[in-house]
Amino acid sequence: MPHARGRPPPLRQHRWSRLSPWRVQTPRMPGGPSAIGRLVRSPRKSANAGLVRPSAPAVSGVFSNQADGQPHRVEYWLNAKPADPVAFTTQVAAVCAASQQAPALAQDGGHVSSTDEKTGIQALERAAPTLPMQPGLVERPECAYLRHGTQCLIANCDVAPGAVVAPTIGPRRTEEDFAGPIARTMATDPEAPWLCILEHLNMHKSEALVRLVASACGIADDLGEKEQRGILQSMSTRAAFLSDGSHRLRFL
Repeated sequence: MPHARGRPPPLRQHRWSRLSPWRVQTPRMPGGPSAIGRLVRSPRKSANAGLVRPSAPAVSGVFSNQADGQPHRVEYWLNAKPADPVAFTTQVAAVCAASQQAPALAQDGGHVSSTDEKTGIQALERAAPTLPMQPGLVERPECAYLRHGTQCLIANCDVAPGAVVAPTIGPRRTEEDFAGPIARTMATDPEAPWLCILEHLNMHKSEALVRLVASACGIADDLGEKEQRGILQSMSTRAAFLSDGSHRLRFL
């Protein structure tokens, strides 16, 4: 139902049901106005005991964003489940150490880059122009949209200055699609040493990255053949080559 002049309707009784386990407690100061309240959980007693849950929080003029607890807000968190907790702890320590050393490496002309991908970004277009804000009316974007498929963002953050370098948006995320942005990032300072922090996905240990490092570092050795021999034989051999500390371009 559209709001009159852009204003939402008043919060009705049934809408309080989502907040019914909570209420704002606002103690009064002797001889003065009420203090800022705190959010407390209302006791739940059965109807057989003759007690009824309150139908709405006793807000007493205190907004929910002024309370200590804010049930209208949520935050995501990651429950990490590493296959090898010891190896995971070692990797986390190495990433933290590299990030802490980024300013010192930058003073010496080097770079620590953190790379990540965001896949499945919907390319949407509003079906009609947004109506601008007017007196008594908020800005009103069109709710209907046109789909234009999905895109993948590959972004490289130079840790010391906190700048995003050579971001790329494309329809796919293959190993060639990933190696391209890495090459363009390195090209911004082609003679400097680079340490790239990655997520250890399969495409982060690819043949394309091995050949990129070999070309950038002037390595003319035989790289072997994928799944057959040499550096390209397996993901473990490629990962060892990509993390070699003697290379000007290496991955962590």
